[in-house]
Amino acid sequence: MKIVKLLTIVMLIMCGAGRGAAQTVSRRTENLVVVTLDGMRWQEVFGGLDPALTDNKQYTRNKAGLNKKFYSPDIRERRKKLFPFLWTTVETKGQLYGNRNIGNLVNVANPYQFSYPGYNEIFTGYPDTLVNSNDKVLNKNTNVLEFINRQKGFTGKVAAFTTWDVFPYIFNTGRSGLYVNSGVDSLRFSDKGLQVVNEMQFLAPQPLEVRPDVITYFAGKEYLKTYQPRVLYIAFDETDDFAHAGLYDQYIDQAHAEDAMIADLWNTLQSMSAYKDKTTLIITCDHGRGDKVKDNWRHHGKEIAESGDIWMAVIGPDTPPAGEVSTHTQLYQKQWAPTMAALLGLQFRPDRGIAEPVLTILK
Repeated sequence: MKIVKLLTIVMLIMCGAGRGAAQTVSRRTENLVVVTLDGMRWQEVFGGLDPALTDNKQYTRNKAGLNKKFYSPDIRERRKKLFPFLWTTVETKGQLYGNRNIGNLVNVANPYQFSYPGYNEIFTGYPDTLVNSNDKVLNKNTNVLEFINRQKGFTGKVAAFTTWDVFPYIFNTGRSGLYVNSGVDSLRFSDKGLQVVNEMQFLAPQPLEVRPDVITYFAGKEYLKTYQPRVLYIAFDETDDFAHAGLYDQYIDQAHAEDAMIADLWNTLQSMSAYKDKTTLIITCDHGRGDKVKDNWRHHGKEIAESGDIWMAVIGPDTPPAGEVSTHTQLYQKQWAPTMAALLGLQFRPDRGIAEPVLTILK
């Protein structure tokens, strides 16, 4: 009996007290990049421009201009106009989940359906009911990025660039030791490209009281080119801000711009020998928004129907090119963290609860 107890203790220690295990599976993915579009609805991802909202003068100031750029009577063509990277490169070489019109369901598991609980769920694999506000409160839950950062070959090679300045609290940087550049943090690096981005972020206008997503993107891109992290996270925010403001044309333009940034990021990765054919890219969001009541497209939260409806896209060397996944399945946001680890051949276990990786994205 004592031997059994001793073996149990040893196993728990080896597994990080249930939080993770060493690399167990050999995969072609050596690097991981994650991008989130805050509050980006699945309705536009899979359906493109919403005519009911472009026809509403309260939300769309330039209907003619928006339709010229993004409208088509063919829904497949319409979504490709809005998200050309998702519906060309990812559709042909990767996988997309969350088109509820064909029965492919993706949801948050947390009950709150707004940002901090969503990002906690994405990265900790646990829909913690104690994470119930967007306040700058240090997250007690272990996140998958800090877990990866502790693994051999990854230490010091995990970084996050985020527009929203709550992320240092979400990732609990004091505990995790992760590099998180957030808001208008100063980029204290000798690289000239990063110095230029640093100057830009302090001089650029901030109409939404956050630094523009394009600054966040270029900071992350320059860091990637200079320091070549094994894991990089870029978190966009402006889609959510424009939606809350009721500016549908700005929301659509920003979504299109972020698709272009993601395309540029993927092309950059494929141009570098350290990343080409060795990197998996995951694209997702933190929560959904209302739709059946059209005015609720601006809002989200547990009181707003459809706020828990989300989506995910993935492309990389270990992911079969299935395109738009049409199987009738139910996935949850809490599965993203163990999936990120599994792509790198690691096993991540949440501090509490159980979350299994999405096995269909792995060969």
